[in-house]
Amino acid sequence: MTTIQLVSLPGDGIGTEVVDATLAVLRAAGERFGFALAVEPVEAGAARYARTGVVYTEPDVELCRAADAVLLGALGLPDVLKPDGTEAGPDLQFRLRFDLDLYAGVRPVERWAGVPGPLARSAPWALTIVRENTEGLYASRGGGTVLRGTVATDTLVLTAAGVDRIVTWAFEWAAAHPPAAGQPKVTCVDKANVLRSYAFFRRRFDQVAARYAGRVGADHQYVDAFVAQLALAPETVHVAVAENMFGDIVSDLAGALVGSLGLAPSGDIGERHAVFQPAHGSAPTLAGKGVANPVATILSGAMLLEWLAPRKGAPELAEAARAIHDAVGRALADPANRTADLGGRASTAACTAAVIAALPRP
Repeated sequence: MTTIQLVSLPGDGIGTEVVDATLAVLRAAGERFGFALAVEPVEAGAARYARTGVVYTEPDVELCRAADAVLLGALGLPDVLKPDGTEAGPDLQFRLRFDLDLYAGVRPVERWAGVPGPLARSAPWALTIVRENTEGLYASRGGGTVLRGTVATDTLVLTAAGVDRIVTWAFEWAAAHPPAAGQPKVTCVDKANVLRSYAFFRRRFDQVAARYAGRVGADHQYVDAFVAQLALAPETVHVAVAENMFGDIVSDLAGALVGSLGLAPSGDIGERHAVFQPAHGSAPTLAGKGVANPVATILSGAMLLEWLAPRKGAPELAEAARAIHDAVGRALADPANRTADLGGRASTAACTAAVIAALPRP
């Protein structure tokens, strides 16, 4: 039997509730598909910082490094700040991204049939935002300059190697996850008409795209036009790739367009390591009330299984990932299983139980 060495990193706010829900789904899937979890819990985040002055320890990082994968809930609380005014909670997430070289921020979103959302159209659609995680503007985190309280600078950094690998990752994902109809396609999201760094990103994109000609289509959109396309015609987007900051922003918009960030999973993925977490934050006003939507984290757990399947030579993990995805769809089809953010009344526990009930029987 395949055993997954998993670090559980619930973090802050509703993180504990949605991670516990996901572990319950993963264990239920393991019973049906023949795999097991060996879970190592790690406490880190803003609540720990507020209590102890420490967000995480070096042994915590080493546990994450040694694991097959990390399942993260949410890190950060808006009122727990470091002396420089930035949030303390996300420190470990940034540390893992850079230390473990988790360069691909993968944000798939899906418009589930019948689930209410902000768009007038109700037809299902699906797309993926691929965000470069280790370069771009966010690489300046902690290194920017504030001069005499009057001038502030942060630097946007891109490298040929960094752009090439994230664009290649996006094309490979598009080829492996084709749309329901038509040819796979990757869209380059940039601001090449204004900044040289984004023009550089686009040139590197075109060079990589040429290797996939005939297999995966390619096009470009300036980021301002792209957000309009997301709102007006999301079904025309398949996979989009973007620099770190733009990828962060457009992936949250895409998550909101499906009805709730509670439906939006994500993964920070490298060659050897990966961290999977919901796209939403810690939602401290909901913590402890049992009303948080667990679906984004459950779907992140399915992504975790899909990523691990080839690495562990365990096709049953990929089968379980598909089964969890389909179980979510079946559960959400019944309004009684939807949480408040989706217009329903189901508790976190009830929604989780509905997903487990929708899994194939052993």
